[in-house]
Amino acid sequence: MITIDTSAKDKITDLYIDENDPNVKGLRVFVQGGGCSGFSYGFTWESEKNEDDFEFDIGDKIKVLVDAMSMQYLQGSTIKFKTELMGANFVIENPNATNKCGCGSSFAV
Repeated sequence: MITIDTSAKDKITDLYIDENDPNVKGLRVFVQGGGCSGFSYGFTWESEKNEDDFEFDIGDKIKVLVDAMSMQYLQGSTIKFKTELMGANFVIENPNATNKCGCGSSFAV
């Protein structure tokens, strides 16, 4: 299970409205190889739900989709949206990460 904090739900909803694309089914959150710690997080708008996707309904017919491979790395994570002095971004608090880079965009397990 992944928890999507209210701050992230609100930001995803705002971005979805700004996207204004009727083909978009939701926001895909994924893990891919790369980054200075070995794995990195990614976000993209998705027009199709895959058979192995985990689906999280955040309201207003908006979904967050996570593929099965990524879910094994994201299990138990919380997705938040933080606004700080240096900028604003999505933050994934991942209990599975044994190490992460200074900027927080990559991790190791």
